[in-house]
Amino acid sequence: MPTLYLNHDATDQETVQQSARELAAVFRSAGVVEDTAIAVLMRNDVRIMEIVEACRLIGARYAMLNWHAAAPEIKHILDDADAKLLIGHADLLGALDLEVLAPTRIVSVEVPDEVGTAYSAETAALPQSVTPLYSLTEAASPHLGDPLRFRGMMAYTSGSTGRPKGIRRNTDPSAPDPYQVYGGLATNMLHAKPGDKLMVAAPLYHSAPHALCIFAQASGFMDLVVAPKFEPEQFLSLLERHKVTHVYIVPTMMIRLLKLPADVRDRYDLSALRFAISTGSPWPKDVKQAMIDWLGPIFYESYGASEIGFMTLISSQEAMERPGSVGTILPGGSIKIFDDSGEECPTGSVGTIYVRLPLFGDFAYTNADGTLVDQRIDGHATVGDMGYLDEDGYLFISDRKKDMIISGGANIFPAEIEAQLIKMDQVADCAVFGAPDPEFGEKVVAAVECAPGKDLSLEEMQAFLAPLLAKFKIPRKLDTHDALPREDSGKIFKQRLRAPYWKDQASNI
Repeated sequence: MPTLYLNHDATDQETVQQSARELAAVFRSAGVVEDTAIAVLMRNDVRIMEIVEACRLIGARYAMLNWHAAAPEIKHILDDADAKLLIGHADLLGALDLEVLAPTRIVSVEVPDEVGTAYSAETAALPQSVTPLYSLTEAASPHLGDPLRFRGMMAYTSGSTGRPKGIRRNTDPSAPDPYQVYGGLATNMLHAKPGDKLMVAAPLYHSAPHALCIFAQASGFMDLVVAPKFEPEQFLSLLERHKVTHVYIVPTMMIRLLKLPADVRDRYDLSALRFAISTGSPWPKDVKQAMIDWLGPIFYESYGASEIGFMTLISSQEAMERPGSVGTILPGGSIKIFDDSGEECPTGSVGTIYVRLPLFGDFAYTNADGTLVDQRIDGHATVGDMGYLDEDGYLFISDRKKDMIISGGANIFPAEIEAQLIKMDQVADCAVFGAPDPEFGEKVVAAVECAPGKDLSLEEMQAFLAPLLAKFKIPRKLDTHDALPREDSGKIFKQRLRAPYWKDQASNI
């Protein structure tokens, strides 16, 4: 039976199941029933997997909240998901204005020692309206029913308005249960076998690492090691201690690992490791080669999206033979490239990438503006990326049609930042975009046209945005302009602002 580890403390599967049944009883008493939702505000903690299992038992959905988010951002998601319950680490709840989150019922979870140490977490006194979870589970009679169909995680992304919208998996009783599909992917995609261990140090509110954790749990045989956060040398230490065979790792992590002195890297025995998978940010060729030189051709890159799931996969050998490719479509799916008129592009021609992948099921947005007409053609959906297919069906991504920034693997939507920045007295107009960053892939840049007689500093802008946005969304660079460039329509010509930063880059993402 698989085991969950938080750093080195183990939780066996029997304990997980017992805790999940107690949690399921608590959820039901709070009004959480089939096809309703809860929200989770927790740092990396194996108890998240108990919550996932509890939701599976009663057929509920769950929204994983970015714990960097400000209270107004959390409030929007709670309302949009119609969350009956918010479960959060006590220190994270203590840092929020909880009155903003009313009337959602809030339950606190004790912070594990490893998490508290990793983040120097200090728990503030919580109001009586916040109920400690342990007091509820102690009084609960475990839920004894069989699991219902797995609804999974409601990830939140943003559209042209910058307002986060939920991605809701459609329920198709005629299709296989997604939980069983995920379990099968542990074998078919990750090539896992009994006794293998997956380690994740990336935040579990991100779709990809979260999904991989479910692959492991649903497999019924794969152990899961959860690190509270990514620290380069600790990461290597955990890989060695647990004899980890599979790991989720993104380019930002790789760059930080490669910055460690060679004698530090050589100190750790990583011989058990045979499969490393990356998603999110584009993978620089020199970084990929350096990692292969260090640990061998064990690296796989996947192009994915919260809406569709893991779409492609490419091995180290394939990647070196086809530099820049993100691989071929997973079994059962197809990729088509369409131009702006909806005509399919010939091989090698750049257009918008559309994907059909029944494996993960279809989706709908909770609050999409307008319809999905422009995002679906011939049963294929797009998230706005552009690229082309070669003659062997390998996908190459060249640009983004939509205005998203990917920094450290996190999706950042300029419209959301612009909506707050324009509120400053000093700002007449603004545009936010991504610029290359050697560690995080992209950094957030704000271009501002100041109001007459006003000026603005980077520090002033950051201080204004701090209580309104998560820290990683706050621009790290400010460009001020006498007048922002505009198209004939009057819309800011953002590409002209981006171009100087990207002129020497191999691609525009």
